[in-house]
Formats: sequence, C-alpha cells, structure tokens
Amino acid sequence: MSEVPEVRPPVVTPMRVVIALCLIAPFVAMLWVGSYSRTGPAFIGIPFFYWYQMLWVLIATALTMVAYQLWNRDQRARAAHKDGGSE
Repeated sequence: MSEVPEVRPPVVTPMRVVIALCLIAPFVAMLWVGSYSRTGPAFIGIPFFYWYQMLWVLIATALTMVAYQLWNRDQRARAAHKDGGSE
C-alpha cells in the first residue's frame, strides 16, 4: 500500500497577510484607473498618467522583494519550529 501524505489546510498568519498585501497592492493600484487617469501634475514634463505607472513599477519591485524576504523568514521559522518541536 502506498502512503498518502497528510494534507493540512494552509495556515494564515499575520506575516502571510502582510505578504499577500505586498503582492496585491500593485494590482489594486493599477486596476483603480480613476485614481490616475489625468494628465496633471506633470513631472519633468511627463504627464501624471505615465509617471504614476512607472513609479508603480519601482514600488511593485520593492514590495515583491519585501514579500520574498518575509516568505523566506516565515519558512525558516516554520522549519525551525517543526524541527525543534519534534525532539
């Protein structure tokens, strides 16, 4: 007989909620078109519509890096807790 691995439901922690918010924020910002569908204020001659979206490219990159670091920290903590609890 083959052993079926135990399936556990996902664990929702405050850290994982922060990770999800970091990953969802850029999508919400870009899908809310009404917040940036205008030409002013211009930045160095570039209409708001364009520089706002380019700014979100940088913000999304930073938020993804933060989410990745938090995920790694969460996984290390879970592994340490799992290893430490089994002794």
